Amino acid sequence: MTADSESPDRSEVFRLGVNYWPARTAMGWWTEFEKAEVGADFETIAAAGFDSVRLFLTWENFQPGPKSVDTEMLDQLVTVADLAGREGLSVMPTLFTGHMSGVNWIPPWALGGFDGDNRFRVVSGGRLTRSGLRNWYLDSEVGEAQALLAGEAATALAGHEAVWAWDLGNENSNCVRPPSRSSARGWLERITAAIRTADPAVLVTIGLHMEDLEENRMLGPWEAAQVCDFLTMHGYPIYARWAAGPTDEHVLPFLAQLTRWLGRGRGVLFSEFGLPTYRPAGPDGDLDHHKGPAVLVEEQAAADYTQRSLAALRQAGCTGAMLWCYTDYVPAIWAKPPLDVATHERSFGLWRADGSPKPSVAVVKAFTGLDRTDSPHSREWIDIEPDDFWENSADNLARLYGRYRENAGATSR
Repeated sequence: MTADSESPDRSEVFRLGVNYWPARTAMGWWTEFEKAEVGADFETIAAAGFDSVRLFLTWENFQPGPKSVDTEMLDQLVTVADLAGREGLSVMPTLFTGHMSGVNWIPPWALGGFDGDNRFRVVSGGRLTRSGLRNWYLDSEVGEAQALLAGEAATALAGHEAVWAWDLGNENSNCVRPPSRSSARGWLERITAAIRTADPAVLVTIGLHMEDLEENRMLGPWEAAQVCDFLTMHGYPIYARWAAGPTDEHVLPFLAQLTRWLGRGRGVLFSEFGLPTYRPAGPDGDLDHHKGPAVLVEEQAAADYTQRSLAALRQAGCTGAMLWCYTDYVPAIWAKPPLDVATHERSFGLWRADGSPKPSVAVVKAFTGLDRTDSPHSREWIDIEPDDFWENSADNLARLYGRYRENAGATSR
């Protein structure tokens, strides 16, 4: 199926995207799907100057059993792509979600193993569970099920003009980790083959994040670069102990350049960055300033950070950048996971839950349609070889960041 209008050629443009969940439903989107709501949201996103939307296929909704894929969900996915195409937006669907906003959302049939990250709660069948996860890098049934979903979803969207790329997962290492680099490579090849069999022309990436560099999780930039068309990275100074502060924008180009170096030169899309915000006290200010486990940043300060970050990522040679995320969430769902515990996740939006824009929205327009920057960048701050980096990645990351800031003449914020 194709969209009503052709997507423009953005091969040389610095992509400007946003990660999407609706304000009303958050992760409950696909089971409470409303076409008009999504259409209105996409119209708002396009009018602000964005050209791309990263969206997420909640694994349990799309794959109720290891040998079945929900055709109603696939139909809704096609509808979403159609709506995006009508607004001139490209979409990057993300499979096996999986890890999202501090919770691992896992189908019941993929539970019962001995893996998982104890930092994150697990939700399955609408309930919290203490069950372990089956490791899809080792468990052939789960791996085959994922290949089935990847192939069926790619078939549903094959040739759709709004589809830019497939993302093989959002921060997968927060769910389970491959036991070896060879098992990671095997999984990447199997899932990517399922997609490319259905749609040979579509691009493929995988959602790596900062912790995939802080630790050797066996699926990093080099493993991804051998199979994927481009690399992605997610980074947040609020989660980096080695950052200079919550609005230290230098963290982002540093992570991007490090990812490209470890990926032996593969292009990098920075597909997640952003800040949870609050409004200052006053007639229009917030009454409830949740501090939660991560600091909240005043909205105008967040806008200034957004402007500096977009400029820095473009200057660093990234193929584009995607903000986290589209909107704050309505108070009616704050008592549900993940928002009940991860209170800062309620306010990461560029728009408030009532639909009004935060100051960061105005910043985006200046970056719309800009060409990519391919100027050479100094790597004098890198004083080791890629293989040596993984011998002590946490210390090396922090040490190299200090050298990067010194080399760039960066000042603390």
